[in-house]
Amino acid sequence: MTDARFVPVLVLPEDVSGAITVVVRGGEVMVVDEHPDDVAPEALRHVVGTLDGAGCWVIDLDADATATVDLDAMVPLMGLYGRVDDLRWTLAGRAVQLVEWDRTTRFCGRCGSGTDPTPGERSRRCGACGLLAFPRLAPAVIALIERDGEALLARGRAFPVPMYSCVAGFVEPGETLEETVRREVREEVGVVLGDVRYVQSQPWPFPHSLMLGFEAQWASGDIVVDGVEIVDAHWYRPDALPMIPPGMSIARSLIDRWLAREAAK
Repeated sequence: MTDARFVPVLVLPEDVSGAITVVVRGGEVMVVDEHPDDVAPEALRHVVGTLDGAGCWVIDLDADATATVDLDAMVPLMGLYGRVDDLRWTLAGRAVQLVEWDRTTRFCGRCGSGTDPTPGERSRRCGACGLLAFPRLAPAVIALIERDGEALLARGRAFPVPMYSCVAGFVEPGETLEETVRREVREEVGVVLGDVRYVQSQPWPFPHSLMLGFEAQWASGDIVVDGVEIVDAHWYRPDALPMIPPGMSIARSLIDRWLAREAAK
């Protein structure tokens, strides 16, 4: 989602042309080209920004709420991919994170009192102790590991299908991103890394991560999976890949970059 097409704002400008509303109910979502007043006028809403000049909102529906749209068409955010264009899917991901943040910060995490939206910024303030709660982001690293024309791909225990991806993990307090890459790779698949290089990042709204992608070179060690996060891992050549992640993910982007480099040799 480029700056030229999407602009995050708290208050919409007067010259917006058109409307896009992300509807969230429980863990499901849909995107409609309608104003929230025409979708569910009583629903809680948040301004998200503008996309190609159109005002963008998200509305949070209760389980028993009524709306003018077909709620049976709602799907989990992951299932929305491919049903709308990439810009709207990214918009939906941003909207889902804002709804989840608003749902989970209505009471202060320090004193338990109620919170209210803070004028002029994306936060909620406790009326009793003044604590500010901003939308949460959990930074995580993900790394494509290379060795002599092969890439190390691993199957996570949580994967619902036999898919193999890059090694990933969350950043711990006090760590640099590069230290996290080395620690996670050593813990989960047992190998030691040489050069580690940052490549790109991706918002990952499952539920509120920021994925930071790296390319890394194997230095030493055999694969030894931890059996907790990772249940299987192997070195793969470009012509013998297992099932890999879909195109929406940064993992697929890292794998595709590696495939392109190998094809150019």
